[in-house]
Amino acid sequence: MAATRTNSSALRALAVEYKSLQEEPVEGFCVKLVNEDNLFEWEVAIFGPPDTLYMGGCFKARMKFPQDYPYSPPTIRFLTKVWHPNVYEVSF
Repeated sequence: MAATRTNSSALRALAVEYKSLQEEPVEGFCVKLVNEDNLFEWEVAIFGPPDTLYMGGCFKARMKFPQDYPYSPPTIRFLTKVWHPNVYEVSF
């Protein structure tokens, strides 16, 4: 029962956040669902801000949200090569 409640809470939180990002987009950032039936996995595009090393770049990533979101953070995996001191290359 607790897992269902947590999953339900996560679904509600993600639905609110996703809807908010669709209705009021954040400049330089865009999201869409990987699969319309799954709020737990998002495709993300981050556009490099002007006057930075990232200017003109479009960096694509996948965000996966855990079933107990927002109590545990999502994971993000960049699909586009990007250099950043907090982004590490992982081999699978």
